[in-house]
Amino acid sequence: MENLRLPLGDWVEAFVDFLGAVFGWLFDGIAVVLEAVYTGLDWVLTAPPFWIIILLIAALAWWLKGWKLAVGSALGLLLIVLVDQWETSMDTLALVLVASVIAIAISIPVGIWAARSDGVSRVVRPILDFLQTMPAFVYLIPAIIFFGVGVVPGMIATILFALAPGVRLTELGIRGVDTEVVEAGHAFGATPGRILRQIQLPLALPSIMAGVNQIIMLSLSMVVIAGMVGAGGLGGEIVRAIGRINVGLGFEAGIAVVIIAMILDRMTAALANMGGAQSAARKRAKRAARQTTSAS
Repeated sequence: MENLRLPLGDWVEAFVDFLGAVFGWLFDGIAVVLEAVYTGLDWVLTAPPFWIIILLIAALAWWLKGWKLAVGSALGLLLIVLVDQWETSMDTLALVLVASVIAIAISIPVGIWAARSDGVSRVVRPILDFLQTMPAFVYLIPAIIFFGVGVVPGMIATILFALAPGVRLTELGIRGVDTEVVEAGHAFGATPGRILRQIQLPLALPSIMAGVNQIIMLSLSMVVIAGMVGAGGLGGEIVRAIGRINVGLGFEAGIAVVIIAMILDRMTAALANMGGAQSAARKRAKRAARQTTSAS
């Protein structure tokens, strides 16, 4: 019995080698595109003087929520400049933004698909369980094999790690829409696509935006791991601080991560409440339901 062993790890390794041999060209193309997008965004954030970026972020915060968020964002970013972590913070922000946008672009359509099909939901759910419970460091192994060392494997690991909450909360939000409201839309002859756009998505917006918020927060939590594979940024600074046992450097980089996380968190929360889309959709849906009831 001592020699009895299921070679599951060997099978997985062989499968990974097979994927690398067959789809190596595809992985190389993905790496080139992601590297180019990241480099371009990183240049946009680091090329101008820091005060221009601070003013732009503060103006965006003012537009989204008000002067308090604008002032807080400006002061937080100024603190990052004063501790000499500006360029590394912008590197991290570029990585997080690219990874978050890709994760959102994948998770929301998959969540909608799962909400509209029980079969898809049954298939997607164990995959999401696997993605959420797998230790984050494990994602680095296939990422390094397929994409080498640098920012791209860190980005791929970040996308996989942050994907699951967006899918789950999108599906939960759409499934949580009142069935009477959806039935009222059907009664007025609305197509499934129109019901999705004008009823389900606006009413599920708070849940969807909570998923977006979680994607961004989980992406930021992966910066240290991304730094371990050569992605640089604040993760690289923290890894360097651990190697040198430099408490000060680690604290400064950690504070910069916290400031960026707080700014992005408040902005996404404010974005969910903008425009009154939720209340307007709810009023239209209730009006349609009342008309249907009175007609019957």
